[in-house]
Amino acid sequence: MSSKKRWRDLSQRTRRLIILGATVEGVLKVIALIDLKHRPAAEIRGSKKSWALAVGLINSAGAAPAAYLLYGRHNPR
Repeated sequence: MSSKKRWRDLSQRTRRLIILGATVEGVLKVIALIDLKHRPAAEIRGSKKSWALAVGLINSAGAAPAAYLLYGRHNPR
């Protein structure tokens, strides 16, 4: 007997939470990548290439895009 649940076996609430989480992560990635593309390299902690790879490839509930948006950018003064 398999303990893996299929999509149809999940409750409606669980399905909605999964869709919401995936949507939030996708939106964070898009925002971070657009900001990364338009921001000058001098205003970014680390290299733009490294941040782009991390944001695009790491799937950990939006942790990489959130890290970039919170810590990866310098405030222009």
